[in-house]
Amino acid sequence: METVIVHILDKEYQVACPAEQKEALRESAWQLDQQMRKIKQGGKIIGLERIAVMSALNTTYELLHGNTPVAASHTVTQRDIDSLNKKLDEAMYRLRQIEI
Repeated sequence: METVIVHILDKEYQVACPAEQKEALRESAWQLDQQMRKIKQGGKIIGLERIAVMSALNTTYELLHGNTPVAASHTVTQRDIDSLNKKLDEAMYRLRQIEI
């Protein structure tokens, strides 16, 4: 496991992940940052935690309903979803600690 630093909505997060998944984590963080910025710019949702929850809901919906491009060689599994949920939970926990 290695520690990777990612930036989401101008905040820095340290996330542990296997070395072979570093680039995928960075790409995921970039995608999340873009999605959260889009929600924030909409102006209807205020607060970082709410923006993160809306982003998580949008992503989960897209994954479950097949509305997102997934690499042809990769099928989204429950393990993938569980891993994403764990990373989101960790990020949300850190966010709450920063806000307190």
